[in-house]
Amino acid sequence: MTLDATQKQRWTAEQIPDQTGRVSVVTGANSGLGLATARALAHRGGHVILAVRDEEKGRRAAADIAAGRPGALVEVRRLDLADLDSVREFADDLRTGHPRLDVLVNNAGVMAPPRSTSAQGHELQFAGNHLGHFALTGLLLDLLAEGLDPRVVTVTSVNHRKAHLDFDDLNGEHSYRPMTFYDRSKLANAVFGHELHRRLAASGSPVRSVLAHPGYTATHLQTSGPTGLVKILFGTVLRPLAQHPDAGALPQLYAATAPGVRGGELIGPDGRGELRGGPTRVPLAATATDAGTGRRLWEVSEGLTDVRFAFPASV
Repeated sequence: MTLDATQKQRWTAEQIPDQTGRVSVVTGANSGLGLATARALAHRGGHVILAVRDEEKGRRAAADIAAGRPGALVEVRRLDLADLDSVREFADDLRTGHPRLDVLVNNAGVMAPPRSTSAQGHELQFAGNHLGHFALTGLLLDLLAEGLDPRVVTVTSVNHRKAHLDFDDLNGEHSYRPMTFYDRSKLANAVFGHELHRRLAASGSPVRSVLAHPGYTATHLQTSGPTGLVKILFGTVLRPLAQHPDAGALPQLYAATAPGVRGGELIGPDGRGELRGGPTRVPLAATATDAGTGRRLWEVSEGLTDVRFAFPASV
């Protein structure tokens, strides 16, 4: 079924194809969009790995998923995306029990905290939202290449369209504004997802790289990171306008499972301003598809993470 046809029916989680036999990793799966995504995949028969920073919260999320589907195949594994050592440990541990991976949903994120740095000294939002997912994807690419209809879904934001990447101040050492650096990290997600698509296609890899954004969705993202006016605006004033995580997760679920999805596409809500609604194809910012920007971010990310992607052929 094509996306144009499903728009008329408002594609829902009930239309997710049977996931029996498929293995998925969802980052940030203990709450919000990640939990909604993991729950939907598990309830359709998938084996879902909850990649979470807090294992106790992950276990509670797993219990919540199992309560809705007794016998659901759910694992909890620790992953701190802002610590590249944790990313490597997660990837190494995962391959001991899983010879292949079918879906990786790069969902986890942090939004607009006061300036702080990661374990390796990188600005926290750039580190956790982008660098951690870049490294994780590279370290798991060989497992994905063995998967069934394998996909990488990287979650960006509608805010990526108003951002630009300042390669001279990625760490915010010269100037730091919380929302500006959040928007930049979401642009980095979009640039990465599209550049990954370009390199996968050029190498002949079976893996598809797809992007998704949830519109405006009520999650802990708006309340756990921001402070001051940003927290009041997104966590209180505008919150009644936000959609439920189950609705916000539909674009990334569509990107992860629907047959007609093509690599390099961005899936977002079909409503006004792309803030809510059913999943549809929406445009990427020109910056996100710019080849020069893609190459530069890729090279910077390789240098900062020390991760090189093992593509089937030279790109």
